[in-house]
Amino acid sequence: MSLEGKKLGFIGTGKMGSALISGICNAGLFSASDVYASDLYEPSLEALEQSVGVNVSTDNKITVTNSNIIVLAVKPQILKKVISTIKDDVTEEKLIISIAAGVKLEDIEKEFNAGTRVVRVMPNIAATVAEAASAITQGTNASKEDAEDALAIFRSVGSAIQVTENLMDAVTGLSGSGPAYIFPIIEAMADGAVYEGLDRSSAMVLAAQTVIGAAKMALETEMHPGELKDMVTSPAGTTIRGIRVLEECGVRAAFMKAVIESSNRSKELGK
Repeated sequence: MSLEGKKLGFIGTGKMGSALISGICNAGLFSASDVYASDLYEPSLEALEQSVGVNVSTDNKITVTNSNIIVLAVKPQILKKVISTIKDDVTEEKLIISIAAGVKLEDIEKEFNAGTRVVRVMPNIAATVAEAASAITQGTNASKEDAEDALAIFRSVGSAIQVTENLMDAVTGLSGSGPAYIFPIIEAMADGAVYEGLDRSSAMVLAAQTVIGAAKMALETEMHPGELKDMVTSPAGTTIRGIRVLEECGVRAAFMKAVIESSNRSKELGK
């Protein structure tokens, strides 16, 4: 594997950065001693140092100097400012991976010195439990090996695919933001069962496992979701009564609108 002997750095240890660091180290792709992390917020660094054992610092230059691959896990609004402080320490031998939502490769590359290798990735928070859905796209100077390295890193915490950059906003709206759409659904399903008398703990387990099971069936059978739905839905049965309510409430339209609106916000962040 081309990652052998390489060291990984993270600039930004917020929720997403910390989730990726924990997930990648737990997966064993990099040992904690080969991972460097920097942030101005010391409590998050201390938490990572204690829980995972990675090298931490408040100085981004330490992370860049000691790493072969540097993940920029900062908010889009401060990405340019962060790049300005490290760009002269980023040599052509180093690979930059940006997970900043909406910020295009062209805009990232022009902030660095000429020749900098950049890959853009949109992961999601499920990296915490090694079930992230991520998409990558490679920049002008990035090689096929760079793309393969990025895929290997993000596949260690879930699934990862490669797409063209024009599709990254759609990815952001779908899988980047997607877990936040599903959590209220799990809660709402459990609420319905609690209303009918089931205890809260049991209801949450059954609701969450139902979502996991349905997703696994969709992925592993590769059947159309409509076909899978019909497998559960018998004439005049219990399931069709529930589906009728979902259709009356416009659940499918609401999910479509959520993905589209989130994608639009991603486009706005990139302007």
